[in-house]
Amino acid sequence: MLTWDQAATFGIAAAILIAIPGPSVVFVVGRALSYGRAVALASVVGNTLGLLTIVLLVVAGLGVLVAESIVVFTVLKLVGAAYLVYLGVQAIRHRQGFRAAEIEDRTLPPLTAMRQGYLVGVSNPKAFMIIGALLPQFVLPEAGHVPTQLLLLGMVAVVIGLVSDSLWAVVASRVRDWFTASPKRGEAIGAVGGASMIGLGINLAVTGRD
Repeated sequence: MLTWDQAATFGIAAAILIAIPGPSVVFVVGRALSYGRAVALASVVGNTLGLLTIVLLVVAGLGVLVAESIVVFTVLKLVGAAYLVYLGVQAIRHRQGFRAAEIEDRTLPPLTAMRQGYLVGVSNPKAFMIIGALLPQFVLPEAGHVPTQLLLLGMVAVVIGLVSDSLWAVVASRVRDWFTASPKRGEAIGAVGGASMIGLGINLAVTGRD
């Protein structure tokens, strides 16, 4: 089982890494700017479920495979990158819908937003690398129940990620309100949200293993 010191030390390390803008943060901000707070928060839930899946896979041993296999890493990276580019292109194509007069109709069903968030979260190879590399460093073998320790530490990271991404979603959605006050601003924010996801997807595709 975990000690308080163990959980607190890991929590601080995880919070620092999670707070640094990465694929999850940029995706959530893009959703908030493109569709608003409700869709962004639904995307956060899906993305968090993706992170939880990664934690479970790492605990089950897949983290070692991803960390050591260039093929698995590359497949995950390209799948995640392609999906982000697709979502970004869709946002730009429909950017004229992001206007104050049409804002009530411009949204995504919660389940669709969650599904998209999940696919982005679970296909993020950097999450595999971070979780796979970070968790073992805080395990105390002498305390026993190593899989349980890994799972509990992973849950700490999941909760921190949920809180952090939710804050990003709320803050970004408030900025969006200002942009949607005029038609031109609305179109601009739709384009910015889409472009941010396309840029993230391209960056993810060309990023190496470091």
